[in-house]
Amino acid sequence: MSTVADIESAITRLSAPEFVELERWFEEQRERRWDEQIEKDSASGAMDRVLREVENDIAQGKTGPDDVLLDH
Repeated sequence: MSTVADIESAITRLSAPEFVELERWFEEQRERRWDEQIEKDSASGAMDRVLREVENDIAQGKTGPDDVLLDH
């Protein structure tokens, strides 16, 4: 297995199109891992408290369009 230093060195040698391809792949991996973590947290009940707080805020009218998070 390559070390991080080996991978970093290889990345510096990529052509521009290869670098863009790597960026896309990396973003897909990050999103996949994020989704997996959310699913794991949800299944374990780790998000229950947060979801109750959000539901209470909505019910009390404490949220609006400006409160929406657009990025994870």
